[in-house]
Formats: sequence, C-alpha cells, structure tokens
Amino acid sequence: MGSKELPKRADLVDYNYAVAGHAGTLCDPDGELFIKPCTAQEIAFYESAKAEHPDFAELMPVYMGTLQLNDATDINSINEQIPGVADHISQHMKEEVVKMAHEIQPQQSTVDLHADWAPSVTKKIVTNTAIVLENAAHGYKHPNILDVKLGTRLWADDAPLKKRARFDQIASETTHGDLGFRIAGMRVYKGTTDKSKLDEEGYLIYDKEFGKTQVKTHNVASGFKKFIFNESAKVDEELGKAVARAFLDDLRRVEQVLAAEESRMYSASLLFVFEGDGEALRACVEETSASTTLSDKGSLDSSGVGSRSTARVDSGIAVDEDGEIIAAAEDESDMEDDLPRAYSLKLIDFAHAEWTPGQGPDENSLKGVRSLIRIFEELAD
Repeated sequence: MGSKELPKRADLVDYNYAVAGHAGTLCDPDGELFIKPCTAQEIAFYESAKAEHPDFAELMPVYMGTLQLNDATDINSINEQIPGVADHISQHMKEEVVKMAHEIQPQQSTVDLHADWAPSVTKKIVTNTAIVLENAAHGYKHPNILDVKLGTRLWADDAPLKKRARFDQIASETTHGDLGFRIAGMRVYKGTTDKSKLDEEGYLIYDKEFGKTQVKTHNVASGFKKFIFNESAKVDEELGKAVARAFLDDLRRVEQVLAAEESRMYSASLLFVFEGDGEALRACVEETSASTTLSDKGSLDSSGVGSRSTARVDSGIAVDEDGEIIAAAEDESDMEDDLPRAYSLKLIDFAHAEWTPGQGPDENSLKGVRSLIRIFEELAD
C-alpha cells in the first residue's frame, strides 16, 4: 500500500464487489481494505509467500495481518491483534467483526473423504480466523471486475469424494476442461444500454451461471470482450486494446512467476480490475503519461522474472511519443500511489494452496494462464 494512510472513520459494510467469492467478506465504504474469513492454510500461504517467495507475493493482494475470531473476541482483542491497522478501523467496523466472530460455529478437526458433502448455500467459510487485505478494487471511479477461476482439477487432496466428483463434473462441462479456467463472475459498468438490467450502481452483473452455461470454448473470447470493450461506458476500441495489452503483459508475468515456483493451487483465481468509466480511464491515461517513463510498447524486460521495470502487476497505462496508448513502465518508487489507477491483476483465493518443493511448477494453474495469454493476444491485436 506504499505510504498511503488507511481510512480512519469509515463504517464497515458488506463487500459487494466480490463477483464470485465467498460471502461474509466485509469492507469499509472507501474500499481500501477488507476483512475476509479464511483458513489457516491460506494464512500460512500468504505469510510464507511474503517471507520466502517475493515474486509470487507481488502477484497477491497486500497482506496486512489476521484476526482470531471466537466467543471471546471483543474490541480490545482486535486492537491487540492488529495494532498497526486497528487505529485506522472504525468502531463500527470492529463491532461487525465481533458479530462475525460470535456467529462462527466450531470447526471439524478431522477430514473424512467419505463424508456426505453438498455445495454451500451461503458460501460462508467456516473458520475461526479472518485475514486483513488491501482491496485490489480500491482507487477506481467505476471498477470493472472479472474473476477467472484457474485449473482443470479444482479439488485439493483432502476434498471429500463427492466434492471431487462434483467439481470434476463442473470441469468437464465448462471451459475448465479444455482451457484450464472458467469465468466465475464479472461486473461491467454500463454493460448494456438497457438500464433495467443494471444494478443500482449502474453495473451489469454476470453471475457464475454465465461462465458455466453460456461461455464455451468456441465463444470464450466474446466473454472477455464484454468485460473490456464497452462503447456504452466510452471504452472504445483504442482504450480496450490498451487494457488488453496491459493485462497481456501482466499475464506473461504471472506465467513466468508460476513457472519458476513449485506450488499447487486448487480453485485459485485471477482477479482482473480496470477503470470501467471510459472518460475516467482516458483521464488516467493522460495523467499517467505526464508522470511516468514509458517503456517501448510496455513489453516485459528480457531479464525475466526478476525484472520489475515493466512487469509490475499494478502498472498503469499511458501514451507513447507517437500518441499510441500503451502499458506504462513503473519504477521502484511509490510514485504510482499518487496516480489514479488504470488496471490491476491479482492472484487470489489460496484456501487450497501450498508450496511443493521437488514437484515442479503448478501446470494445473499454468494451463489456464497460458490459455488466457492466447485470448488476450487476440484481444490486443
């Protein structure tokens, strides 16, 4: 988060930008951070990435700490657990966290592969811990958000047999099978001229059924076009291709990092965010152009994974000397904190993620990333 100060007097509200995630996530209205119920495995993955895998951690939302949630949770315990953050969290936010803690049921400590299993109705994670993260959708006027779930195999080794069978069925019936990913959900600002189909904030919502039933291998590119190219919001072809090129650069960065690591992730996602208001996006482009050093068409540096001159996942979009909109280079300073945000790509959802030394790269996730690269090459052309 750089040197940016966290909100001091915001109230906590339900996080309505979670296009495909679990319920129970809370966020302040300013949107700069949110509190998400999570498992011990996910916390361990965040902490080990930060400590031992810096290139991987760069792809993740900023990790700020955890909260233990139980019947004894109160305002004082929250202040003690995250002292560096608690001073910036409103009283109401803390009260909502306490309420969340007291609603949690005890966790089952053993795994039974043959136990009865059914899809969750509420999608709330049963856990005694919450993680505090920076919100990847913060800093935009009207963020377009797309959740792409990675992998052909979606279940972890400890999944019950019925869950494995259900997830294998989903994979076989969707683009998971052929492409290694599925559009899990998205929200597009002014995504249609039919105002009756927009929500109260002016968004067209594509729920999980869109990616399960309407998006197939033969028409998958059209789903991404709906996300990026949108004349209704004044995101014209020029701006849309610039966004596609920026995401393409970042997808190549993700591929490099995953190929260099030995890990396994099941049902992790890539979260695509960009400024969905065309006028705000163009203004961001112009401001970024005046404030950053541009790369040659925003290409990745040849030095590879360790290079961050143009490969940072939170880089902006700018205009080159010929007037072409491109991905902008980014130095190691916090200069970008003072600029409006154009786009972001983050790897999220690590409830079933672990490091696996000696087992090679995560080809299950990489299959989806490489399919996305091919699609975004088409969109950017």
